[in-house]
Amino acid sequence: MSPLEDPSLERHFKGHRDTVTSVAFHPELKQLASGGLDSCLMIWNFKPQLRAYRFTGHRDAVLSVAYSPSGNLVASASRDRTVRLWIPSIKGESTVFRAHTATVRGVEFAPDGEHLLTCSDDKSVKVWTVHRQKFVFSLNQHANWVRCAKFSPDGRMVISGSDDRSVKLWDLESKECVHTFHEQGSFVNAVAFHPNGTCIAAANSDNTVKVWDIRMYKLLQHYTNHSAPVNGVSFHASGNYLVSASNDATIKIVDLLEGRLFYTVRGHQGAVTAVNFSHNGEYFASGGADEQVLVWKSNFAGDEKRAARSGRAETIHAGHARLPVSVNVDLEPRNVVDTGPPITNLGPSLLTSQGHDKCMLHGREASSGDASVTHPLEVKQLPVQLATTLEHIVGQLDILTQTMSILEQRLTLTENQVRESRAEQQKVTVQVRATD
Repeated sequence: MSPLEDPSLERHFKGHRDTVTSVAFHPELKQLASGGLDSCLMIWNFKPQLRAYRFTGHRDAVLSVAYSPSGNLVASASRDRTVRLWIPSIKGESTVFRAHTATVRGVEFAPDGEHLLTCSDDKSVKVWTVHRQKFVFSLNQHANWVRCAKFSPDGRMVISGSDDRSVKLWDLESKECVHTFHEQGSFVNAVAFHPNGTCIAAANSDNTVKVWDIRMYKLLQHYTNHSAPVNGVSFHASGNYLVSASNDATIKIVDLLEGRLFYTVRGHQGAVTAVNFSHNGEYFASGGADEQVLVWKSNFAGDEKRAARSGRAETIHAGHARLPVSVNVDLEPRNVVDTGPPITNLGPSLLTSQGHDKCMLHGREASSGDASVTHPLEVKQLPVQLATTLEHIVGQLDILTQTMSILEQRLTLTENQVRESRAEQQKVTVQVRATD
């Protein structure tokens, strides 16, 4: 079996005006989305001749971005307490809804593409429908900010990480927390599901990465490769590798089968704040405090395929006395397309979440013509006073929804206590009758 090639820098995107907070690949590798503290969503096209799009609409930092399974929509979560759904095209069409009563830190599409998952500093995790963005239910057992949440590959479970130093595993059918993994003295910055859904990874503020088995609720691996808080984590499509990004300015790739460091990759000038593998594992992208988005070619995916064909996928690299490799990358090497592409600035062609979502979700394709022109939909904007009033009503409804959820939990607890009390009374009655 031929030796592995080192990861190599393929693309270098410049366009954000502040720290990059999140990166996400289009399912078919047509585009890359990124969000930043500059309140912008950037859409980068992989073909060098195509321009990039800067979508503006959020009023504060964009903290999370995600593509829908079809790639037709991009979701962005913001510190302005809203979530936007965008059509990643020249028109800049989006619909916006008030998702939480505090900063929204994470957003993700369900595998079926029909639901959205959000998490927030209001300590809740919420599930919404993509069509019309209707609230479905919330998960409310965290005691502090919820920084991250992810669907399981089959869409039946959710994991969430919080500043309450825990990772919670939720069953979506029962809407109950089935287990809590406790992180001693550490905030949880990012979580990820293994492709086969049997284990999870957590990136922590105590510089560690942990891998847990969600069937036995057991800690499988504990990595201490970073020297600063870990901001992001992502599994390779094969499930054999895990990538992490840290404030120590490095990207680490670990071999999960051997349980050790595989690569250290350096390319950012400063903290690496986001990292994500592409769906097929061929690439991974990173974003940093240096305002850069870097796309790397993994180069070990092909070797795994060769190993799988030879029937040795489960023992890949076993028996090789291979030391971890450190890859240092010059940001302007000859073989890299240094992409500061033409950027089109697009303000939101706003589609209200009621009445126009159908048009937004099945919108017309961008017409040919000047790529620098935004074509707004013919939708009358609401008067400012009315829009403010509606936003206030939505906020009050959100608070009411949370209150109802808490009351439901207390009612369930009371019912359980009554049931236990009745059972105890029956026992006492039986004992009294027996003594008579």
